[in-house]
Amino acid sequence: MRAPLSWLREYAALPEGLTPEQISDMFVSIGFEIEDVYLPEPTIGPLVVGRVSAIEELTEFKKPIRFCVVEVGPGNGAADTADEAADGAAGAGPAIPADSRGIICGATNFVVGDLVVVALPGTELPGGFTIGSRMTYGRLSDGMICASDEVGVGTDHDGIIVLGHGELPGISVGDDARSLIGTDDPVFDVSVETDRGYALSIRGLARELAIGFGVDYTDPAGGELRAVDAESVDTAYPVRIDDPSGCSRFVAVGVTGADLWAPSPALIRRRLDAAGIRAISLAVDVTNYVMLELGQPLHAYDRAKLSGPIVVRRAEAGETLRTLDGVDRTLIGGELLITDDSGPIGLAGVMGGETTEISTASRDVVLEAAAFNPPDISRVARRQHLPSEASKRFERAVDPAIAAAAAERAAALIAEYGGGSVSAGRTDVGGVTPLPTVRMPLSEPERLAGRPYDAEVVVRRLEQVGATVRVEADEVLVTPPSWRPDLQRPADLVEEVARLESYDTIPSVLPVPPSGSGFTRRQQRLRSVAEDLAAAGLTETLSFPFVGAADLDALGIGADDVRRRLVRLANPLDAGRPFLRPSLLPGLLGVVVRNLSRGVRDLSLFEIGQVFLPRFGAPSLVDLPVDHRPTDAQLAVIDAALPDQPRRVAVVLAGDLERAGWWGAGRPGDWADAIEFGRRIAAVCGHPLRVVPVAFDPFHPGRCGELRIGDWPVGHAGELHPAVIERLGLPERTSALELNLDAIPEAAEPPAPTVSSFPPVHLDVALTVPDRVRAADLAEALAAGGGELLESVRLFDLYTGNQVAAGHRSLAFALTVRAADRTLTGSEATEVRDAAVAAAAERYGAQVRG
Repeated sequence: MRAPLSWLREYAALPEGLTPEQISDMFVSIGFEIEDVYLPEPTIGPLVVGRVSAIEELTEFKKPIRFCVVEVGPGNGAADTADEAADGAAGAGPAIPADSRGIICGATNFVVGDLVVVALPGTELPGGFTIGSRMTYGRLSDGMICASDEVGVGTDHDGIIVLGHGELPGISVGDDARSLIGTDDPVFDVSVETDRGYALSIRGLARELAIGFGVDYTDPAGGELRAVDAESVDTAYPVRIDDPSGCSRFVAVGVTGADLWAPSPALIRRRLDAAGIRAISLAVDVTNYVMLELGQPLHAYDRAKLSGPIVVRRAEAGETLRTLDGVDRTLIGGELLITDDSGPIGLAGVMGGETTEISTASRDVVLEAAAFNPPDISRVARRQHLPSEASKRFERAVDPAIAAAAAERAAALIAEYGGGSVSAGRTDVGGVTPLPTVRMPLSEPERLAGRPYDAEVVVRRLEQVGATVRVEADEVLVTPPSWRPDLQRPADLVEEVARLESYDTIPSVLPVPPSGSGFTRRQQRLRSVAEDLAAAGLTETLSFPFVGAADLDALGIGADDVRRRLVRLANPLDAGRPFLRPSLLPGLLGVVVRNLSRGVRDLSLFEIGQVFLPRFGAPSLVDLPVDHRPTDAQLAVIDAALPDQPRRVAVVLAGDLERAGWWGAGRPGDWADAIEFGRRIAAVCGHPLRVVPVAFDPFHPGRCGELRIGDWPVGHAGELHPAVIERLGLPERTSALELNLDAIPEAAEPPAPTVSSFPPVHLDVALTVPDRVRAADLAEALAAGGGELLESVRLFDLYTGNQVAAGHRSLAFALTVRAADRTLTGSEATEVRDAAVAAAAERYGAQVRG
């Protein structure tokens, strides 16, 4: 909401000498954020009020050009101030009187007798533009008639500033025009929260400033209404409200015989421009002006185009309406409409219809000022994509008590400046329902705000916002004013007291954190996994937890796969991804694809997050109360209806895992690296990992392993299927891992590591086994047979060839043997090796290769 200071001063008796910074600080102190303060650039030199005394149309040019004779007052005329300019004008058009100047102008929105703003030669306008006397279009132009953007008081360049016509009270030709057009008038752009609709008006902001500075306030809507004869109370125009829940009050006032397209007064045009609204015509400008002033949106109907009474009702499905923007709109039913006998003539509170639009031929107008249900207006404005200044106010709730005052104010302005007369009657249907009284303990502000407030302060502040306050013992009964429907609870009243007393007076006290034991074991485990993967060179990412059927299709997940049972969102952010993810891989692979498209070739990424798995036999969600805490049984139903949300870790290796450089060639990540990262994760969690070959989408059927803790599967790792790689455009042999962290049991407190000071014995052994025997199983047998003295078993070679029988292969292992309390002898180390080989031979028929 943009508010010129001069307009605020009309209703708030602000002290003289206040700087824009002081006013901005006060707005902030009472709880409003200032988006910006517009300080007009000053003009340097004479800027005076002039009267157009003659206009000569120069028709020999392609565009409209006028040579104007403008009275500028004694001492300002060409003959008085520049004899050489007058001499230069000889022979260039009609003779110019002594107190006047001849000026070339291309605007056409003024006539003889209009008062305008004239920059005399030598004046420097904002932007460093200096006005001079020069020959142009065959005439001497001795000054400039100014538009609002040229003097820095707005953005309107459609025409020049017209202060009025003929004689205006308090304005004389030759007066300094700066104070009249607002070149010294700062404009405050105030950010208004959604629950403070009353502040979207000069009325509301002036009240707030008056409270903040402790000065008098005059309510622009607080005057006496125009007296209306009892017989003509409802005769302005017949109105009927068929839906009181959508429209609580409807006021109609008529104006007859007015020129509704007459130019608006300069003050109205200037203030509209300062507020960011373009001036159009008298009828439109006045309704916008009153809306900004009082916060009550209005709409003007051409009375001659109305057919039958105005009726407020709900739309039926399929009804159509052409709105003022020329768009034909089909209604789905339930929208709040303004209608007459011809059908819909407006979307209530949003935009009027084209059939009753004010035209240049209109002379009689019916003004509407109504109070509509905020949710109805908000819903229609969004559904029809029609945000407007009116809907912005209606959806935040307008003051129903000022509808008549707003309509009367607008009617009086149209009649004054358009030459018409206000109709004798006034239609007023519906009424104003008082807001509920709120009971609050006097100690509540101190309890919630954390600082003491005297009872007198609480009562005074609540009365300043317009509430009716009654004290009963240690409580106050507060009836909010009609413009504050947001005051519904004691907490709302406390906010008003704290706000007006200034939040700065509330002491800052840091809360004392409760003592605790730090991270839980589960939290520490998640951090340890992330830190270990990052230390291994992987980059952590976060992807959106939403997927679509196309994402699962790209991974080759079959229609009968359990992962196709998805949790659908009621209101998805992306219509193409309406489900919560059953796996981390779609989102993580999407990050890879996006980075590849931006030129990144080598990616090693991981993500830790939750997946969402629907529960079998889950109960339906129940509606919870909003006025009290749900029962334990209701919360239990909600909890049972929620999907399972296990936390998983996923890794994707695309391109080189080890980069090439001066040190040598790079190495791409492969399925073995993915499995090794699974081992690392399990080791961080305190468990050894077993790998079993399986076929599992979206992995390559021959290069995929099921990751197990004991015999319990916790994830899968391997190379992605070639078809998946092709569909997603990934590098060849891209590999991945997904592991369920919640399925890994909590490990017991790990024992302190022991470091032996005695030297190890290194032994190698090569075993021949059938091809079907997995290297991991053979290593497990060696470790079990070697006992406590066998410190480690590592596969370092695999051989197949002529020296090995068909259907067999040779696996070579490096064994490390060490004792914690002594140096082993060669025979002791050999016994350990032989025991390990014997266990391998017993389990898998392994033979030592000669």
